[in-house]
Amino acid sequence: MARVPLCAGLLAGAGLLVIHAVPAKADTLREALALAYETNPTLEAARAQQRATDESVPIARAQGLPSVNAQAAYTEFVKPSPNSFTAPARAVQATADLGVPIYSGGAVKNRIKAAKNRVDAGQAELRGTESSLFSQVVAAYMDVIQNEAIVGLNRKNVAVLQVNLRATSDRFEIGDLTRTDVAQSQSRLALAESDLQSAEANLAGARETYIQLVGKAPEDLQPPPPLPGLPETPQRAVEIALEDNPDLIAARERVDAAKYDIDVAGAGRLPTVSLFTSGAYNNYLDTLGGATSAQFAQTETTAQVGAQLRVPIFQGGLPAAQRRQAQAQASAALESEIAAERDVIAQVRSAYTAWLAARDLIRSQQIAVDAADLSLEGVRAENSVGNRTILDILNAEQELLNASVRLVQARRNAYVAAFTVLAAIGRAEARDLDLGVERLYDPEINYRRVRGKWFDFDDDPSPVARSTSTVDTPVQDGDIPQQ
Repeated sequence: MARVPLCAGLLAGAGLLVIHAVPAKADTLREALALAYETNPTLEAARAQQRATDESVPIARAQGLPSVNAQAAYTEFVKPSPNSFTAPARAVQATADLGVPIYSGGAVKNRIKAAKNRVDAGQAELRGTESSLFSQVVAAYMDVIQNEAIVGLNRKNVAVLQVNLRATSDRFEIGDLTRTDVAQSQSRLALAESDLQSAEANLAGARETYIQLVGKAPEDLQPPPPLPGLPETPQRAVEIALEDNPDLIAARERVDAAKYDIDVAGAGRLPTVSLFTSGAYNNYLDTLGGATSAQFAQTETTAQVGAQLRVPIFQGGLPAAQRRQAQAQASAALESEIAAERDVIAQVRSAYTAWLAARDLIRSQQIAVDAADLSLEGVRAENSVGNRTILDILNAEQELLNASVRLVQARRNAYVAAFTVLAAIGRAEARDLDLGVERLYDPEINYRRVRGKWFDFDDDPSPVARSTSTVDTPVQDGDIPQQ
């Protein structure tokens, strides 16, 4: 199925939302995701870890390449044997060795293949980390919007109850109401004020979570644009997820790597063949032979070449144990693949069901809000002619508040559940979201850069942190601008 950039879907469905003029210091969901993509430490750490995984390929390949070693030594023979009349007093020695592996029982070949599979698995895991981060950012963004709305609703409710209390007190003073009516109004106001404080605390916590993920404090978050269409059915969503979910792809690649590990372990029982050559230079500094040193060559060079065949006969059961261990680890990888598959299926189905339920709940809660608003208006009118009590008004106001809060929560839950479905089917990554960043991070670039390196001094620059600190961000509170 062709990938559709998220922003294309967002713009296509923009008419579904009431879009307000964006102030100079306003954040959009697209900006929040882009900032997290470029500065979040969890994502940066995952990228660095993947670069470390990339190095497993040249490390595995190095075991099949020639090796050269050299050494030099200067020796003072401070106490020679009294029976040796030609022992030198000092010597300078230098040696060089070259080894060329020819056959290693398939260990090098299979180790390289396993390393490549783990690179592929790591790249898939990096995709999963990215989509997981974006899901968290979307949830945090929607939590701030939700809690700001709930604070506004509770603040409005407190203001209404304060007016109710004053009106009730005035009517009590003229004998139109009883002390019980005043007490009921006071009780509801106190409860509303405590609910407002709880809502403000929740908002402050949501803003801190936003800072943790995005790296800056939220500023006037704008309504999120519509998401592109989800698969028509949960079964279709599962089918897509089984093909494209990054965590499941990573699990499959680890299974393939584990199978190669079995062959690597089995190679310990097979013969190995290598070529070798070595050379040496000795200089006795005119001290060989003592008084008769003129009769001896004071320098010498030697060289050897050859081939070596190593045939393991008995190793105490080590290679068999290593192969059985690799087989058990491959079995564990196979079971982990099934576990990942189960997780993906459960995640897609539950998120899809949650999205459907929240979408239906939005419709029902909108009806509830409209009905509660009309009911409150009617109760107030009936109270003015003596057919309703103050408690009826307070109950109607509470019902309207509760319905409004549930509507806000349903909208948040529907959006987050829909994005969770997109993440689970592998369509909530930077390549899908059109974030507007200058350049997307491509782990394949680093892999291609390092996979063929062989020079021993080909280092990278010293590591530096790429993510941003939040030390200087202000402490968040639960205040919102006056409506």
